[in-house]
Amino acid sequence: MLHIVLVEPEIPQNTGNISRTCAATGSKLHLVRPLGFEITESRVRRAGLDYWPLLDLEIHDSLDELFRRYPEAAEHLWLTTTRAERSYDAADYRGACWLFFGKETAGLPRWFRERYASRCVRIPMRPEARSLNLSNAVAIVAYEALRQRGFPGLTAVGRGTASDPEAGEHSPSK
Repeated sequence: MLHIVLVEPEIPQNTGNISRTCAATGSKLHLVRPLGFEITESRVRRAGLDYWPLLDLEIHDSLDELFRRYPEAAEHLWLTTTRAERSYDAADYRGACWLFFGKETAGLPRWFRERYASRCVRIPMRPEARSLNLSNAVAIVAYEALRQRGFPGLTAVGRGTASDPEAGEHSPSK
């Protein structure tokens, strides 16, 4: 399973987009407090998040708590940061995989990046660009990890295509 970890996310719309990516890919989403927003059933319902029941979500009070609960995460992690030398596509995401992303305004904590410096990756971009949107960064790296694994559990056929056995159900000719 692919684990996506957001450390202290601040913008609910980014987390909503990332939640949708996790739901669509079968990845588990971990949120590390403090969060810059509330997650309540009424807010989720009001936002029309029809994919929410597909989401495997866990909220942790701290990174320490996450690592106590999942000690194996420390052996199989990748930290995404603009401060890394290695490109995200040079990493090997096969096997157990935990992808960590920092908060929108500051990224991952310095001590965390320094502790796992050999496990830091970045998404290439122009030098004058500060960073990509968090939800875009998660999608880019997550899909590379899934590609390397052969997209496990994901369909290879798109909806409504000629190869889709249910494509004819919505066809105007029927």
